[in-house]
Amino acid sequence: MSQVTIQRRRSGVDVVVGILLVLAGVYILANVVLATAFTALLIGWFALVSGVVELVASLFKIKSGNFWSHALGGAVLTVFGIVVLRNPAVTVVVLTILAGSMFLATGLMRVFMAVQVPAGRWAFILSGLVSIALGVIVLFNLVGASFALLGTMLGVQTLLEGLTILLVGRLRKVTLAE
Repeated sequence: MSQVTIQRRRSGVDVVVGILLVLAGVYILANVVLATAFTALLIGWFALVSGVVELVASLFKIKSGNFWSHALGGAVLTVFGIVVLRNPAVTVVVLTILAGSMFLATGLMRVFMAVQVPAGRWAFILSGLVSIALGVIVLFNLVGASFALLGTMLGVQTLLEGLTILLVGRLRKVTLAE
């Protein structure tokens, strides 16, 4: 019978990658408007390239039954990529509305869930109220939030990833055979 354990290891590569991610996160947070624009363009280019690749791949599936679904998916992705690249400002506003709506919905769900879960009720209520406040701030300050929200979220995520790798390292699954 084999046993699986999770080991935590941090190597020199982890330290270097962690430091680079922390520096990148700080740089992104210092330039949130640029990071927001870059994020929109990156989404557009990824969608466009993925759509074209999917369209080409669908040609290899003409004889199978999956041709139309792959061709339709590739066409939708291609058109989406073109629309995003032609209108990055609209893309940023739409993504900001989606993020604000998700903050609001998540907060409401946490508050409603706190009523049903007795353990940790105050933590759910507190995190729910914070999420609701973030959602309201983003949705009622759409112009200002559009320029900064995506870049701020990207910067915070990059910074936290770097700090996590620096402090914890990578987790590895080790199988021990008996």
